[in-house]
Amino acid sequence: MTPPDPMQVRSRNRRMLLVLFLFFFGSVLLAGLLRFSGWRPEGSKNKGEMLSPYGDMRGHAPQLRDGGAYRWKDSPRTWRIAVMPRECDGARAQACTRLLGDLDKVWQLMGKDADRVHVLWIGALPPGATVPSELRVLQPDEVLRAGLPRARAAAGENPDGDAAWLVDPYGFTVLRYAPGFDPGDLRTDLARLLKIN
Repeated sequence: MTPPDPMQVRSRNRRMLLVLFLFFFGSVLLAGLLRFSGWRPEGSKNKGEMLSPYGDMRGHAPQLRDGGAYRWKDSPRTWRIAVMPRECDGARAQACTRLLGDLDKVWQLMGKDADRVHVLWIGALPPGATVPSELRVLQPDEVLRAGLPRARAAAGENPDGDAAWLVDPYGFTVLRYAPGFDPGDLRTDLARLLKIN
C-alpha cells in the first residue's frame, strides 16, 4: 500500500476548507442581503399597514354611548379593533351592517382569546342593527379622530368602505386596515399579536 501524496492531501483539505468557508459565510451574506433589501418571510409580515408614528390615545377617556367613560388601562392586555364609519344611515346602512357582521366574526374566531379583544364602534350604529355583546359604542370626538390616523379613505382606496385600526393595550394605534379591508387579514394580525402579548 502506497502512502497518499502529501500534495494531494493538502490540496483536498484546502478545497474542503474553502467549501466550508463559502457555505458558512455565503449563507450569512445571503441572509444579510435579504434582510437589508426589505424581504421578509410571508408569515412574519403584517397584513395591515404599520403606522409610523402611532396614534396616541393614552391620556383620553372616550365617552361610551350610555354616558360612561371607556378607559384604556382598565383592561390590561386587551387589544381593540376600532372602526369609525362615516355614516350609517340611508344608502350606507347596508355597508355598516356588513362591517358590523365582519367584526363580530373576527371577534368570535379569536376563540379562547376573545375576552382579550374589545370591538370599538365610534359613531352611530346602522338602524335596526343587532349589537353584538363584545361591541362598545363610543361617542366620536376630535381626540379619537386624531388617534386614528388617516380616518378618511386615501387616494386609491375604496371610497365606499370604512377603515379599521388595531389599538394596543396601552392606547396606541399600531395598525390600519384600508377601507374595504379583508376581515381575514385583521384576524391574522390580531391572532399573532395576542399570541406574543
